[in-house]
Amino acid sequence: MTLNDSSLAPFLAQFYARVRRDPLLGPVFAAAIPDAAWPRHMATVEAFWSSVLFKTGRYKGNPFGTHQALGSLQPAHFTRWLALFGETAQAHFPPEDAHALQERAERIGASLQAGLFFRPDAVGRG
Repeated sequence: MTLNDSSLAPFLAQFYARVRRDPLLGPVFAAAIPDAAWPRHMATVEAFWSSVLFKTGRYKGNPFGTHQALGSLQPAHFTRWLALFGETAQAHFPPEDAHALQERAERIGASLQAGLFFRPDAVGRG
């Protein structure tokens, strides 16, 4: 399946099904997103990735603020999320598309983590 705007929904549906079953990530998502809110969440992540990848402008949100509000995220959550994302991308898309998608996800993840976890006042303390 080629990576395009219409292939995002099935990819993201499978990815988030895996996330919800994951022993590390599942509880975080269950606490943040009630079952009834999942259709809205899926529409939001589809709009986000459509905007990021294809510049559609569909997403109108603040991913940093959303993740910051959770308060319980740790670097291990990002590591696991990115691993599942990459595995699912590789299963859905040709290698070149999967690699491009994974690279973009890793850049976004690094940016979110820098904002969430970087503490300049802790630099140099041992």
